[in-house]
Amino acid sequence: MNKNKDNKMFNESWINFINYHYIQNMYKNFLKDKNSVNKFWKNKFILLKNSSYQKKNINNQYLDTQLNQEIKKKYLNKKKILKILNFFRLNGFRYANINPLKKNIKKKIFDLDKKIFKFKEKYLKKKIKWRIDNKKKKFLNLNFFLKWLKKKYCHTIGFEFSHIYKKKEKEWIQKYIENQWTKKKISDEKKIEILNAIISAQTFEKYINSKYPSYKRFSLEGNDSLIPMLYEIISQSLQKKFCYFYIGMAHRGRLNVLINVLGKPSNLLFQEFSDKDMRNLNTGDVKYHFGFYSDIYIKNFKKGDINLEYNPSHLEIINPVIMGISRYKYDSLQSKNFHHIIPIMIHGDAAFTGQGIIQEILNMSQTPGYGIGGSIHIIINNQIGFTTSNIKHIRSSKYSTDLAKSINALILHVNADDPEAAFFAAKMSVDYRNKFQKDIFIDLIGYRRNGHNEVDDPFVTQPLMYKKIKSHPTVQDIYSKKLIDQKLINKRTIQKKIILYQDRLNQGKKILPNYSYLNFKKKNIDNHLKIKKFIKISQKFTEKKIKKIFKKINFLPKKINLHPLVKKIYSNRLDVINKNKKFDWGAAENFAYACLLNQGISCRISGEDISRGTFFHRHAIIYDQITGEKYIPLKKSIKNSKLFLIDSVLSEESVLAFEYGYSLRNSNTLTIWEAQFGDFANVSQVVIDQFVSSSMEKWNQSSRVILLLPHGYEGQGPEHSSARIERYLQLCANKNMNVCIPTTASQIFHLLYQHIFHQKSFPLIIFSPKSLLRNPMSQSSFSEIYEGKFQKIICEIDFSIKQDFKKIIFCTGKIYYELLEARRKKNIYQIMLIRIEQLYPFPKKKILKIINKYSMIKNIFWCQEEPKNQGAWNYIKNTFEKLTYNKINIQYIGRKNSSSPATGNFYIHKKEQEKIIHSALNI
Repeated sequence: MNKNKDNKMFNESWINFINYHYIQNMYKNFLKDKNSVNKFWKNKFILLKNSSYQKKNINNQYLDTQLNQEIKKKYLNKKKILKILNFFRLNGFRYANINPLKKNIKKKIFDLDKKIFKFKEKYLKKKIKWRIDNKKKKFLNLNFFLKWLKKKYCHTIGFEFSHIYKKKEKEWIQKYIENQWTKKKISDEKKIEILNAIISAQTFEKYINSKYPSYKRFSLEGNDSLIPMLYEIISQSLQKKFCYFYIGMAHRGRLNVLINVLGKPSNLLFQEFSDKDMRNLNTGDVKYHFGFYSDIYIKNFKKGDINLEYNPSHLEIINPVIMGISRYKYDSLQSKNFHHIIPIMIHGDAAFTGQGIIQEILNMSQTPGYGIGGSIHIIINNQIGFTTSNIKHIRSSKYSTDLAKSINALILHVNADDPEAAFFAAKMSVDYRNKFQKDIFIDLIGYRRNGHNEVDDPFVTQPLMYKKIKSHPTVQDIYSKKLIDQKLINKRTIQKKIILYQDRLNQGKKILPNYSYLNFKKKNIDNHLKIKKFIKISQKFTEKKIKKIFKKINFLPKKINLHPLVKKIYSNRLDVINKNKKFDWGAAENFAYACLLNQGISCRISGEDISRGTFFHRHAIIYDQITGEKYIPLKKSIKNSKLFLIDSVLSEESVLAFEYGYSLRNSNTLTIWEAQFGDFANVSQVVIDQFVSSSMEKWNQSSRVILLLPHGYEGQGPEHSSARIERYLQLCANKNMNVCIPTTASQIFHLLYQHIFHQKSFPLIIFSPKSLLRNPMSQSSFSEIYEGKFQKIICEIDFSIKQDFKKIIFCTGKIYYELLEARRKKNIYQIMLIRIEQLYPFPKKKILKIINKYSMIKNIFWCQEEPKNQGAWNYIKNTFEKLTYNKINIQYIGRKNSSSPATGNFYIHKKEQEKIIHSALNI
């Protein structure tokens, strides 16, 4: 047999990859026994045995060699397949058609073949075969394989996941994309539903624009696919038994979501546009800050509820609030996982990259104290920030989602002009979040058809960009044409849908979404939380019972290897009962938590050092010095309640916003955030200004969150002296919150204990001490705890020596003890010292009673540690003037005006403090 005949034989179809092992075994058997195979194979193997190759003394391994050569000729080898496949998996999103305003995507994909892979013509004809998800995948040739990969990875979704380091997670993502990302799986019925949602989105915007042309509405146009995306997230989630949805979003598209997703009746929105909505007697807010709450029905059966939370113009600050609300819901459900809750955060692209709160929430998203099982993030990517569209000016990274890589989150870049891609992204996001309990990001890349708001002319700053947008067809036009071409709908039917939608708006009715039988009905949330009736501690517990609780939380098992200082602290606490000693601050504070926990009231305390206490006073968590194991004495007092002691991430803004959210609809948990030092609250001022102090006035939304802010001048410098009392007092109005400066252990006990029982919900700001924590003068007896109550004012305590008072000094906080100690030391008793423990609401009646009682005293002073332009002085001065109708001129004692809260030099501090005391006691 000549060589040409040999080659012809080996090009026959029976020698191929599929038959490889089967032929090899038959040939081996044939060499042993010619009759072991049938006539067909016998003839083939005889030819093979007598071939020219066999004459060259090539044994049975020759068949292996020939088969391998044929496989190489006909099929691309596995190594090359994987190389190509991995390239698309890792880099496909870079070449995907995700930007509606850029049309050079075909050239990019062409470059893949020519420039990156440098394929020759013979390669393009090779067959492809490999396994995916235990299924054989076969392609006619490499060209078909490349087309398939481009449809999966370079179409209208860019899948970015190469940064994820967990192998199983990456494999799941790859299988999901390669098995499920196909538009063929979207039913005709679903396509019509998607179109209905798009029509609703666009028709609403055009209707509002024509009805209220000069009003801001922050239109969704250009990212209309958000509406069907939200419908699909809700629909898919309900099928998986998720039933609580918490949405946080800024202005862009908010009105559209309120009407089309949450079912807000359009007449209510129109009243807000016309400024005729008088339901809220408070100051209220602009319409695109409002929230709304709805029940979700499927086929008339309630399936869950959806909440769009109120949000100020500090765009991204709503996100940690959403996290806090979601975490409270999880804790209240007593669930082992987050499978009932879906937090949805909708961002703007420029705000997402520009505002540091995003980094903060991502950093704490997977921590035990603040985790919520992941959120679905949707970035409404307009490719412009206000008037800035140059990416280099907006951020330092290529994609707006690059920050999400810090937590190894899956990122989907979606072309907003393709609603079906948005539909798939919504479905995948729910499945991913359900599977991995992690955040997922959908970068919905569209454009902004109008200016930043409808009053702006975007051509002024972006003439070229807006020329493109002006000539660019709307999402509705693009998708309608597609379905018309597929003969699923006609223009007449589409026009009818638009007219029907407009009619409902004209009638001021609620929009009924025609999507998977979803329906949304308004629900009312009672922001005035129902709380348990307040009963004094002595009426609630017998003396024997309360002492038993105190012993339980301060008795430590002998098996714990205690730190010597901690052992001494707990030993001293037991002496309160055993040896009738006094409560120090830490003992009283922990005791307040224990009494609440014993009554079924949960306690959540968070902050950067709360378990130990920044100033080494709390020790709510004790660590074994050998094993490192935790022991929590307060858990002994739990009775149908929960205790959360969370040493937070090193953040103030996100953590305080989280705790505010946690407290919003929570009547059974004492929620506390403690600043490491009081001035650290400066970083969370947005939360304090926009939520804590004003949410009741703006949105009729109440919170019982407590802020513990360590404050006091001990010569530690400008950064750790002042918690900025003046700022909080400036924010006080209409009894929106309480501002207190307790100076004894019993005062902090009663303040914490009674707060949860107030009939009205309000935040509580406590300026807590530092050096006073261990000052014996601030300690309290058992009777003061058991029989006492919180005192808004503490009057003169040294009445044992009767003298005619010539001077009254009002003060608050630590300075009181310095004045008292100096007065006693110098035997000066003609000066009355009065502590104001509650600055707001101001105890007017009690103050007037004192002034009237001592009306003969004309020398009335206010003494403070803080500079004159800071602290409570200006507030006190104005309040006294109004209170006494300018009849009493209260005078100031303290530091002079300063732009800095305190000196950084301890010697100067000491001299300043001595001067204040001397001036105060000088008659």
